[in-house]
Amino acid sequence: MSYTQIYYHIVFSTKERRPVLRAQDREALFRYVWGLMENRNCRLYRINAVEDHVHILSGLHPSIALADFVKDIKVSTSMWIKENGLFPGFAHWQDGYGAFTHSEAEKAVLVGYIRSQEEHHKTVSFIDEFKRILNEAGVKFEERFLG
Repeated sequence: MSYTQIYYHIVFSTKERRPVLRAQDREALFRYVWGLMENRNCRLYRINAVEDHVHILSGLHPSIALADFVKDIKVSTSMWIKENGLFPGFAHWQDGYGAFTHSEAEKAVLVGYIRSQEEHHKTVSFIDEFKRILNEAGVKFEERFLG
C-alpha cells in the first residue's frame, strides 16, 4: 500500500494569454476537469480561473506522474472546449505550466487564494502573480519565457 499526501498547485494559461475564458462558461469547464480527475482517482480540492489562466489545487493518485496529469487535462479540455464551442477565440493552452507542492498546513490558505482569483486579479496581473509564485517556491526562471 502506498500512502501519499502531496498538494499540487497547478497554473496554466491560454495561448498568448488571450482573455477568452468567459465567466459564464467557466463552471462547465470546472465540472469537466473534476470529472477527468475523478476518472483518474485524483482529488480536486479547488479550481478557478479568470479570463486567461486556470488554478487547480489537487492531489494525484500515486501511480500518475504530474507531467502526464497536466498534459491529460490540457489536451482533453482543449478538445472538449473546441467540440462544444465553449469559449469563442480559444485556440489552445499555452505550452508549459507551473506546479508547486504544498503542505496540509497551507491547504486552507491555497483554497481561499484560488477561490478569490477574480478579486485578486483586479489589482495583480498574471505575470506578476506567476513571478511571485515562482519566487516564493524558489524556482529560477528566465523573464523571456514568461512574456
